[in-house]
Amino acid sequence: MKTLVITVVFGIVTLAPCSFSQTPKPEESESRQKVTRAQAIKVVRPIYPDLAKQSRIEGRVSLKCVIGTDGTVKRAEPKEGPPMLIQAATDAVMQWKFRPLVVNGQPTEMETTISIDFQLPNERKPAESKRHQPD
Repeated sequence: MKTLVITVVFGIVTLAPCSFSQTPKPEESESRQKVTRAQAIKVVRPIYPDLAKQSRIEGRVSLKCVIGTDGTVKRAEPKEGPPMLIQAATDAVMQWKFRPLVVNGQPTEMETTISIDFQLPNERKPAESKRHQPD
């Protein structure tokens, strides 16, 4: 199985682009198989759990996933991350869709790690308004 590592940063308001990296296995490089990289074509943002927001919990959730030959996520198992964020990440990733990995013209099932960073927006204190006091 091929391995693809995807890192996505999710905030309450912003979404950073995905980054993909793929390393062929040594035996595949030697045989010079034609490989077309997998590509995410549908990315669903996770819903930041209210309790995690209230508790100010942030962090990275890493999921070990299997992408099927049809491009759907067949399995997503947590590897690490804050427990309060794992279910939200898993629910979102299970809705993702990929243009599958193609090896020698054939769609190929692959294993990948998807990491999602949950970050709360920075809170900025509004500038205190200057009040004119009567003399």
